[in-house]
Amino acid sequence: MTARIKKDDVVIIIAGKDKGRSGKVLKVMPKEERVVVEGLNLAKRHTKPDIAHPQGGVISKEAPLHVSNVALRDPKTGKATRVGFKFVGEGNARRKVRIAKGSGVQIDV
Repeated sequence: MTARIKKDDVVIIIAGKDKGRSGKVLKVMPKEERVVVEGLNLAKRHTKPDIAHPQGGVISKEAPLHVSNVALRDPKTGKATRVGFKFVGEGNARRKVRIAKGSGVQIDV
């Protein structure tokens, strides 16, 4: 199965405390159906001092979001869009690509 949301995609949050904000996908967890978006859904983590954080203390880090709460950002309009699939090419050169349902623009190049 081809993934609808992939790493480095720009997505818009459609539900939750960060609704309406957009960011780049850092990590996709298909088994858990979750994605981590850069700078969004921040959670506070109390940490002991270590090599990376010699002071320790409270650190903000991105928490995973359910994939149903994000939508791909349409490259043409900049709004949230659904993802569809289309085959391009002929014969052995055929491949499956993602398209934005809103504008019909091809997402995969």
